Amino acid sequence: MKRRDFMKLTGAGFAASLLPGCAKNSSSKKPNILLIITDQQFADGMSCVMGSDYINTPHMDALAKEGVRFARTYTPNPLCLPMRTSMFTGRFPHETGALNNGSPDIDADKHVFLGKIFKDAGYDTAYFGKWHIAFDENNRATHGFETFVGREAKSDPSFIVDYLKEPHERPFLAVASFLSPHEVCQWARKEEVPGGPIATVPPKDELPPLLPNFDPPKNETDIMTHMRKSYQAHRLFPVGDYTEEDWRRLRWGYYRLIERADRFVGTVVDALDEAGLKEDTLVIFMSDHGDCHGAHHWNQKTVFYDESARVPFIMRWPGHTAQGTQDVLVNTGTDMIPTLCDFAGIDIPANLPGKSLKAPAQGQTPDWQREFIVVENHMVQCRPVDGKDLKPQGRMVRSDRFKYCAYDLGTERESLVDMKNDPGEMVNLAKDENYRTILEQHRQYLADFCREYGDEFELPFA
Repeated sequence: MKRRDFMKLTGAGFAASLLPGCAKNSSSKKPNILLIITDQQFADGMSCVMGSDYINTPHMDALAKEGVRFARTYTPNPLCLPMRTSMFTGRFPHETGALNNGSPDIDADKHVFLGKIFKDAGYDTAYFGKWHIAFDENNRATHGFETFVGREAKSDPSFIVDYLKEPHERPFLAVASFLSPHEVCQWARKEEVPGGPIATVPPKDELPPLLPNFDPPKNETDIMTHMRKSYQAHRLFPVGDYTEEDWRRLRWGYYRLIERADRFVGTVVDALDEAGLKEDTLVIFMSDHGDCHGAHHWNQKTVFYDESARVPFIMRWPGHTAQGTQDVLVNTGTDMIPTLCDFAGIDIPANLPGKSLKAPAQGQTPDWQREFIVVENHMVQCRPVDGKDLKPQGRMVRSDRFKYCAYDLGTERESLVDMKNDPGEMVNLAKDENYRTILEQHRQYLADFCREYGDEFELPFA
């Protein structure tokens, strides 16, 4: 079903057809906001970051060149449903109760929703593509997106292109949520890739090499060693018997799927610019979480390694956002609503834990300081191994230089990594006495977080 047919069914197309003239936003006071979300793209998965030897993403690169790229942006939970539920409510996953893809729908009466905030503030609101939020997508009165096209639009940008070309009497908040490069899950299982073939796999000597951090970390926690085996025992993660060539093939295919996502991004941004809306629109490009694609012998997501938990995040509004790179720590779950409200001149809902990124996006010093952010997970997509059926929860504390991880199961339940000297996360320093003070500091960060936000996570050092 094409978007215009959908609009006729909802009545929105009729209302739009009565609006006069040009597509340009008639209000110069509030920006349009276009939020483009890819699925399962790790932060460095762009040629502007990792070079063009193995990947080419000209449209993402153009956004990065024209806008500001936040290089240390993390997902609130490296899994689809928990992350998206967090981002659209502004709450941590443990606050929404959505910690894995099997979580039940949240209580809408307890949470604000991004779409409704903007709808109530006078914005036109539209959502296209993948939903995967712990809330009924059909309940528009609560989530606030007046125009909604779901799965039909997750691999087809034509719906939002049509929307952008229409006249807009009011500023709009539009979300384009694409599936790619999530198809890497099928690629890893050597199944048919949704959306069709990506290309012919080249000979082995033309495939990308193994990642520099392909091996498991030194002094790895016992729970992570166990969970690697446990995940690989599941049919969804059949990489336990991978050869070197298999891993390199996985990496090659992943980059082709990111390039597919880049083409979607280009189609949408070009449509926006061609409609004369570039100067009036804040474009945000991001992903929900990453994919390990071979880091530490992992594929897919869920874990706290940067390939899984760190995501791309770019903001472009010509004349309003800076150009270059920002290094402030960002949590896309909690920071999105405050940021968008700040740019739109909408009162930020009270008691949300996130921070507005408007000041750093404009190259200014924010009126807040952030020593660390916290990422959460609940590892349930696994199978029993070695007589154990474990489903651990974890918490990750990312400070300016270090990453600390804690788990509620296992004998060795903590890890500490110096991200400046060991960005590949190859050595766990938690038992190194030279880092005892740093370890205690990060334990305190986590304890303070749990106390402030009512997180009942079982601390391993209590």
